Amino acid sequence: MMADLKKNRMIYRLITLVSVVVSAVLQTYVIQAFIRPSGLLSGGFTGIAILLDKIASLYGKSFSTSLGMLVLNIPVAVLCSRSISLRFTFYSLVQVFLSSFLLKVCHFTPIFDDLMLNVIFGGFLYGLSIAIALKGNASTGGTDFIALYVSNKTGRSIWQYVFAGNVAILSLYGLLFGWQYAGYSILFQFVSTRTISTFHHRYERVTLQITTKNAQDIIKAYVSHYRHGISCVDAVGGYSGQKMYLLHTVVSSYEVGEIVALMRIQDPQIIVNMIRTENFYGKFYQAPL
Repeated sequence: MMADLKKNRMIYRLITLVSVVVSAVLQTYVIQAFIRPSGLLSGGFTGIAILLDKIASLYGKSFSTSLGMLVLNIPVAVLCSRSISLRFTFYSLVQVFLSSFLLKVCHFTPIFDDLMLNVIFGGFLYGLSIAIALKGNASTGGTDFIALYVSNKTGRSIWQYVFAGNVAILSLYGLLFGWQYAGYSILFQFVSTRTISTFHHRYERVTLQITTKNAQDIIKAYVSHYRHGISCVDAVGGYSGQKMYLLHTVVSSYEVGEIVALMRIQDPQIIVNMIRTENFYGKFYQAPL
């Protein structure tokens, strides 16, 4: 048992490491092939650091972008390590430092000359790079830390608020230095945020309605693997007239595939109806990152 547990932990950590590397490479590619050639502006902490440098330049001063990113990231990383997970923070910082390293040693060439194509495809790939890190239980640092910290506390995704914050930063940039590229950058952030929301469903909940003849075995297997409640109601099949059982449980959407597979082992004839849960009131166990 202990050997299997250690093996599973090693597999999960390997998956996280691979996700971090793929995310860093893809993020580097997007920055060099889409963002820089198009003159787009970054969002998040990078955007704030660049904005501070630009504002300082108006007064004949300079502000180190690298120093700004470091000053902004460290306090949030410390908060994240205490409130979410030290391992999660470690792998997130690995992603940040690896991206910085790759930006210096790698040189990717643009594939589009059209600004709008760079905005749309660049925004999609940038969002995908963040989603890959999140899928591997890591992040790309910066505002990801804040988003996941708040989501972990509230059980809700707040990427739309992250987008609103980026729009505020880019709007201030546009007000001070011109609207054209600020406008394209807002569109870039919108595409990126929608991509993250499409692929990252950790904080979305769904209701599973299960019809089965083998309720006891399914319930026993389910409660032994997951920390969610499940209710059982007696029913009668409308067509067959046979005794059936109707089970209800609310789970995180990213757990659905594994849960259905587990239940089908107990009853291959099981019928599962998945219903999106808009609001949920009561205690709900959210697996830690």
